[in-house]
Amino acid sequence: MPSPQLAEERRKEVLRQCLSVGVATGAYGISFGALSVAAGLDLWQTMALSALLFSGASQFAVVGIIASGGSGAAAVATSSLLGLRNGLYGLQISRLLRVRGLGRVPAAHLTIDESTAVAIAQQEPAAQRLGFWGTGLSVFVLWNLSTLLGAVVGNALGDPRRYGLDAAAPAAFCALLWPRLKTGDTRTVAAAAAVIALTVAPHAPAGIPVLVAALAAIVAGAIPARGPRDGMDLNDTGTSSGEQAPS
Repeated sequence: MPSPQLAEERRKEVLRQCLSVGVATGAYGISFGALSVAAGLDLWQTMALSALLFSGASQFAVVGIIASGGSGAAAVATSSLLGLRNGLYGLQISRLLRVRGLGRVPAAHLTIDESTAVAIAQQEPAAQRLGFWGTGLSVFVLWNLSTLLGAVVGNALGDPRRYGLDAAAPAAFCALLWPRLKTGDTRTVAAAAAVIALTVAPHAPAGIPVLVAALAAIVAGAIPARGPRDGMDLNDTGTSSGEQAPS
């Protein structure tokens, strides 16, 4: 969704970020497609999950529970829990996009980890909106295409982790995050969140470590500020008018 407020070169820069994150994230959909079919879902059920649920951690939770013999209710409950973070993102993204009416439907559907990360990594409001829509759409298209590929080809591709696809999306996140860690405080919060996530990850389903790691930011935000800070702030998007930016 290009904006005339952005210079052409800046618009291309944001779109390159959108596409790179879309490719990195979408590629791992191959794994979901293969695992879903292996768990007993057919091609259309697998594609429906990717198109309608469209939340990687929640999708993997559903097929994981089904594969282990769990009930549909357990799969829905776990998937919904993992999707809570998208609702939290929406609180901020809604202020950034300011969409009305039916426009809220696609905006809500595309509010995921990746679209949120790219949006808040930008400084200008126009770039934030472009980053959100560009990333959301690229991830949606590529995730669904790779899900189809994984479901059709299945195990013939082997374990996607052999190709480093499981590390591609986290690497893209780190590239977006790093330039925003400008102060000692923000670096400390990021390091604490990383330690928490790494500690919890071996013992929790996918997606839960992200929710738990958010405690680091909550604790940091509860500590009274001792002076002006210019580090990474999800509510600081480079504007003074309250136009701010939310997998």
